[in-house]
Amino acid sequence: MSSFQTFHETAFPPGPQSQALFERAHAVFPDGTTRITVERDPFPRYIARAKGAYLTDADGKRFLDLNLNFTTLIHGHAFEPIIAAVESQIRNGTCFANPTEAEVELASLLCARVPRLERIRFVNTGTEAVMFAVKAARAFTGRSRIAKIEGAYHGAYDWVEVAQASVPQNWGPPDSPAATPYYRGMPASVLDDVMVLRFNDAARARELLSRHASNIAAVVIDPMPSRAGLIAPEPEFVTALQKTAREHGILIISDEVLNFRQASHGAAARYGIQPDLFALGKIIGGGFPIGAVGGLADVMKVFDGSAGRPLVPQGGTFSANPISMVAGHAAMKALDEITFARLERLGNALRNRLEDAIARANAPFSVTGAASLFRIHPKPRPPREFREAHWNAAEAKVMTEMTRSFAGHGILLPVGAAACLATTMGEVEVDAVAGALEAFLDQNAELVEEIS
Repeated sequence: MSSFQTFHETAFPPGPQSQALFERAHAVFPDGTTRITVERDPFPRYIARAKGAYLTDADGKRFLDLNLNFTTLIHGHAFEPIIAAVESQIRNGTCFANPTEAEVELASLLCARVPRLERIRFVNTGTEAVMFAVKAARAFTGRSRIAKIEGAYHGAYDWVEVAQASVPQNWGPPDSPAATPYYRGMPASVLDDVMVLRFNDAARARELLSRHASNIAAVVIDPMPSRAGLIAPEPEFVTALQKTAREHGILIISDEVLNFRQASHGAAARYGIQPDLFALGKIIGGGFPIGAVGGLADVMKVFDGSAGRPLVPQGGTFSANPISMVAGHAAMKALDEITFARLERLGNALRNRLEDAIARANAPFSVTGAASLFRIHPKPRPPREFREAHWNAAEAKVMTEMTRSFAGHGILLPVGAAACLATTMGEVEVDAVAGALEAFLDQNAELVEEIS
């Protein structure tokens, strides 16, 4: 069932069961879904079950999953050590008002692995992790403004949503990116409190941060922003950010909710970033809801309530719930250095295969990513920052058709987001993904010509 030819013979677009479920969903959800990120073409594919690297949809068709719930499931679906840990914990209780040993175990594992992650607090989502990191930075510095990267996604907290969906019509001049609203009615005061930087523009980042340093609490940076192109930071940019931040008492928040999967010690250390605070999530929960804010001990003291009300109160009914804690510990314990190295080799092999297919077809595409992450761009050269990665109408059309073509070969490829590999994948899956791209390029020459 995992060969390229078998994929092609058994797969098809979302079927009648998915359509029926979507019609039912419209009676209870505003647009038939509960997440704006759910892809529909023309309606979503509903999933019935999954195991390892593969999903089975409501119509009984099997697909290789390159989304893995937006990169969360680094061990794929229904990973046995996680199942065993969760089954055991459920029999002992699912949540308590009191702490458990499980939260200490997961926190100890994470702090032991990650440089500068000296203290940690668990929350329920990546959004909460970023939110509390921003609050911590404000409390520690006494400043209110933040700086963030244009186009970067950091969850659903007003201040980090600024300039998340900028377009050519409103993103402003190259040397002064605009603080654009993400939703109608976003308060003007929120826009005033956010300074927008362009990724990999070292000189301008240094100049803007220096000029406004007196009221900037933190720079929020995803070491490899997924929705902004899955682009690596250039050493000069990292140096400029860090040196300027240190000179002016600005904290650095590394949002690794997605990119923590790049290495056992995290993405910041991989790229030479030295954060004061981290936001973590996704893989550290083993497929269950989780987030974490952590960092240097002196900064994290803003959460210390041992002597009374802390500078930043942080609670949450389901924060550090034992189900997420034991699932996360099982997932992270299985991610040793050998496993990360294997994923790195697999990712390198896949990106090389994709680049080779593009070169042979002389097609105007490029590939970005690192470790177990990759993204295909309708651009002849890999973009360096968000504006270069932005799609025009023709590029969006060709990428939609690429995703459809992959689905026709039994592979679910995200549209406009990071695709990823899991520990349950191997050479067979690399062959299938590379073969799907080869087939798309071979069968859609006229469409591809539109973006040349």
